[in-house]
Amino acid sequence: MTGEGHLIFSVACAIFAKKAALTPQLANGDWWHIIPAALLTSLLPDIDHPYSLLGQRLRWISRPIALVFGHRGFTHSLFAIIAGIILFQINFASHGVFATDVLQGMVVGYLSHLLADMLTPSGIPLFWPYRQRFRIPLINTKRSQLSERIFCVLLVLIALYWQTDTATSIQLYVKKLPIFGDF
Repeated sequence: MTGEGHLIFSVACAIFAKKAALTPQLANGDWWHIIPAALLTSLLPDIDHPYSLLGQRLRWISRPIALVFGHRGFTHSLFAIIAGIILFQINFASHGVFATDVLQGMVVGYLSHLLADMLTPSGIPLFWPYRQRFRIPLINTKRSQLSERIFCVLLVLIALYWQTDTATSIQLYVKKLPIFGDF
């Protein structure tokens, strides 16, 4: 997937995550925290590719990572996310540098990159160093970047349109049941 595709896809994922209330912090978080945080980290896994959008700007980091792990290696795994969260908790979260919704938006952005790459025929080694690649090949960017762009923009539009009032309706129904009364 291209850098543009990852950025658009991360916006769709951030909207879905907030609307689905994946965590209370995301549900109550500020859009101006969550969306930029997701955008910020949506390109980070491709630091392992010197010709990626981020890799071109940070070649001094990108080249050594590419030499050691290769493209779509460690940085495209759940292990990288866990390591990143631990490092952030140690270095920044304990000092209150970032709000919780920002940290969770960053995780959503990173995960959106992995999910987007899983949608390509190449897939990702989700459980690196185990080399098995996980894929759901819905997007083939080698044929057309336009199809990738259309797919990602459609996801954003669906995320914006998606209504999440079903949980509220269920809660109202449960409150009306005689065994629960007014609580």
